[in-house]
Amino acid sequence: MGAVLFQTADWSSLPPTQRPGKTGYATYRTIEFEGFRVRLVEYSENYAANHWCRAGHIVYCLEGELLSELSDGRAFKLTKGMSYIVSDEVSEHRSSTKSGATLLILDGKFLREPKPLLNPWKM
Repeated sequence: MGAVLFQTADWSSLPPTQRPGKTGYATYRTIEFEGFRVRLVEYSENYAANHWCRAGHIVYCLEGELLSELSDGRAFKLTKGMSYIVSDEVSEHRSSTKSGATLLILDGKFLREPKPLLNPWKM
């Protein structure tokens, strides 16, 4: 990855991309860098993903409430101020929300670790 020079982001000025879910929709505003991207994602009310995702993400919930379901049956609720972190190819997950949610999501090559990393908060 190349160096990222100091810059600000006016998210409202970035063009939105809207993607349908199984129900509802997601609106993305994206900044691309070499090897990673930063997205501001707004999920509509009653949004449910239309696929299982195996990509790695660092997700921070800015507003609302999000349910992240794993293919093994576990589910985790994120509310404002919470995060989840996962590497590529580690688990299948999908998101849904009843009331809507706004997330800041980082992903890219740096999450392509062949083995899961230890949780430093549980050492």
